[in-house]
Amino acid sequence: MTAAPAEPPPALLPALLPVVLPVVLPVLLHRGDAQHGVDRCAKSLADATRAMHPGVRLELDGDASDAERVHLHFTDRLWGASPESAADAVEAIAAGSRVAVTLHDVPQVSDGVASMRRRTEAYRRVVDAAELVVCNSRHERALLRAALGDVAAEVVPLPAAAPLPRPQRWEPLAEVAVLGFFYPGKGHREAVDAVASLEPSIAVTAIGRAAPGHEAELAELQRYAAARGVHLSATGFVPDDGLLERARRAAVPVVAHQHVSASGSLNDWIAAGRRPITIVNDYFAEMAALRPGTVELVERDGLAAAVAAALLDPSRTWLPDDASSAPHLDDTAAAYLDLWAAW
Repeated sequence: MTAAPAEPPPALLPALLPVVLPVVLPVLLHRGDAQHGVDRCAKSLADATRAMHPGVRLELDGDASDAERVHLHFTDRLWGASPESAADAVEAIAAGSRVAVTLHDVPQVSDGVASMRRRTEAYRRVVDAAELVVCNSRHERALLRAALGDVAAEVVPLPAAAPLPRPQRWEPLAEVAVLGFFYPGKGHREAVDAVASLEPSIAVTAIGRAAPGHEAELAELQRYAAARGVHLSATGFVPDDGLLERARRAAVPVVAHQHVSASGSLNDWIAAGRRPITIVNDYFAEMAALRPGTVELVERDGLAAAVAAALLDPSRTWLPDDASSAPHLDDTAAAYLDLWAAW
């Protein structure tokens, strides 16, 4: 009779079991700037991941010196008074912690030669300081690689909220609206040019305020609009708790960026239940494929005709019932938790 094989000595048993190491979650940094879209994005994602995982810690950037790992959302205007000082700030964090970074507002030709050169060098320094790099779209990753070469970067799309329902009664303001901070290239001038060709003309409203440093350019565009017979106004900063309702009051929502890396304002229109008229480019085509039915893509020279059609048929400017705005905030938070687990 064959004897049963002997069991391993108790001292050897632990060595036969798989070793599961705990995930080291990064401390999530934000700047405490409630009026900056990138910092608001960082804060909302941090809150969502913290709700899904109790180990997530959120700190202002100066309070994470004890952290083994950190994750931050970077655009140079958020992290410093200049591209160079913004890169200095991230390198200082990387001197004491392992860094993951989500890049926003990736440098591109529309920055202008001098600005693009300085911003590109700053982003290069940030990428070199980071162990994990994330972009918000494939288009944005392509811009990053065009600027810096073959950078390894993950893609996690910006989240959109589930859309508010179409109102039963609607008394729109007589305006074409562009949502978010004003800066050159955001699409305000394109909106002015489009409505200037309409009879009768309609007002253009910038829902938001000028980005820091661009106040004079907003005033200049207002003079340009007036010369074309168009009234252009800006609401000033609109807090989150009133932003979507303000967006729902506009007659025609427009997203007409000529140069864009990723757009939180597009997602705000969608969250408001609106289907904005959007000038086609690689990014917006990518977003139209990601969220079918949520935008009306037109060529730049077709913007005026699309605005005129929307004024005649306002239903075009509201999301269809079967439109999906996913990925939502929890989807994006889960994607980050997966990235950190694999880091």
